Amino acid sequence: MTHLPTDVRAALRFFAFHLGNGTLDGELLDGIDYRARLFVYGSDLEMVFAVFANVLEVDEQGQTVNDGEAQHRAAQWIRQRCDPAYRVEPPFAPWETELHGP
Repeated sequence: MTHLPTDVRAALRFFAFHLGNGTLDGELLDGIDYRARLFVYGSDLEMVFAVFANVLEVDEQGQTVNDGEAQHRAAQWIRQRCDPAYRVEPPFAPWETELHGP
């Protein structure tokens, strides 16, 4: 059995850390306490991780190449769920919000 590359595991860990302590994309989410909403409604948290994982890219050596962009897109999804006036630019493509698995 193989494991996710170390760089991917680190990107997931840092994403979860920033998400959990309320510091994910401080500029975009400034003043928005998204944690209460995400942790009450499990499907919102599920979608945040789906967007992050769907956007995250890995090169041939297993190194992440866009973890900042993946975090930002996840933050945009959070912002649009918490702020109905916010418009995501560019809009999410279907593949970014696709849920995988059983």
